[in-house]
Amino acid sequence: MSKHTALIRNVKARELLDSRGFPTVEVEIEMDDLNQPGKTVTGRAMVPSGASTGEGEALELRDGDSHRFLGKGVKKAVKNVQEVIAPSLIARGFALQSQLDEALIDLDGTPNKSVLGANAILGVSMAFARANALSHDQHTENSLASIFGTSGVTLPVPLMNILNGGKHADNGLEVQEFMIIPAGFSTFSEALRAGVEIFHLLKKILHQKGLSTGVGDEGGFAPQFQGDQPHQQALEAIMEAISASGYRAGEQIFLALDAAASEFVHPQGGYRFEGKKLSSEEMIGVYTSWAKQFPIISIEDGLSEHDWKGWSLLTRAMGDYCQLVGDDLFVTNSTELKKGIENHVANAILIKLNQIGTVTETLQTMKLAQQAGYSSIMSHRSGETEDTFIADLAVATDCGQIKTGSASRTDRIAKYNQLLRLEERLGDKARFGGLSVFKKFKKD
Repeated sequence: MSKHTALIRNVKARELLDSRGFPTVEVEIEMDDLNQPGKTVTGRAMVPSGASTGEGEALELRDGDSHRFLGKGVKKAVKNVQEVIAPSLIARGFALQSQLDEALIDLDGTPNKSVLGANAILGVSMAFARANALSHDQHTENSLASIFGTSGVTLPVPLMNILNGGKHADNGLEVQEFMIIPAGFSTFSEALRAGVEIFHLLKKILHQKGLSTGVGDEGGFAPQFQGDQPHQQALEAIMEAISASGYRAGEQIFLALDAAASEFVHPQGGYRFEGKKLSSEEMIGVYTSWAKQFPIISIEDGLSEHDWKGWSLLTRAMGDYCQLVGDDLFVTNSTELKKGIENHVANAILIKLNQIGTVTETLQTMKLAQQAGYSSIMSHRSGETEDTFIADLAVATDCGQIKTGSASRTDRIAKYNQLLRLEERLGDKARFGGLSVFKKFKKD
């Protein structure tokens, strides 16, 4: 064992609550402080949870005991950390994050982490990343950047979910997220300010229209539009807010959608959309029509994770001028992403740590995307925590984009605040992804 490798001294886990008030796993790892012999450092991490989930995601272990938290307790996952993982790690040293993660994967022994639970494994993986950075007197983002082989100086463009539908809100909208992308600014802080201002102006506009200004799981508003074209109304309301802000749509502010189309698949095939049954081709027609009317530059999960033929058509139709993001389609899994690359499906991937279950596998998927020319968008989950790991990871990997919700709810704001801290820490070294992130998408 190298003298520069810190030994793990303690591993513990606990059951805490996420942003929806359901249990999640928190893990703490205590390791040697390599700069102060005889002393230790502690890394801590909390695990998020999704509502709209892809079938290929690693298994989130829940207790299933209806007498506790409606069956959503995570005592089993906590016990697995305490009684299975901890004894296998304590008094051992891992020179690399990948060595620790490989040990966890081997200990579980299943493709989807169903024995120990991806929530148990990921909590340990993230906590180790933090503790290992501290043991080497590094910030988490610097340590992760050295692993990924990047400069770790790029502040990501925020894809801000300001209006919710789908599984994130009970308001009759099939499309799950309507986002603004403040890309046309020189710094992250300026972009964030613009997004926040538009968010508050949208609230005022919705109120004037007599619509609800309550928020959904990710902090966006969840109004119930009347009429037979509620999505058109939603997009128009957002455009009103952009206009009221004084910022320029299509130059400074762009739009993005997360359709989460797997959630509105019709039982007889096709899609249930605004009271009609639409084919894949017809859904593509809806998106292309919207893209002509509005400055939409990114669409996530526009079709079902099983509709590979439709995805191919969508990519051919819009891939030259719109970022087409696979979330449920790829589930942060390099095997699924490779399939997409080989079949020329999509041109970007959403990155969610808990879909795959370790930091190393997440980085491997991002590296594959980078090599294939696919964009990576770091992402939260709808069931979030105050943990800011994804903010550190977005900067560390220079991925250039982050989805972490709206300009409300502390579980979302915590990530934005961490990014502001990182921007300040980087000082003159900081660069903002900005318009360069989307330069390959040019509308005719």
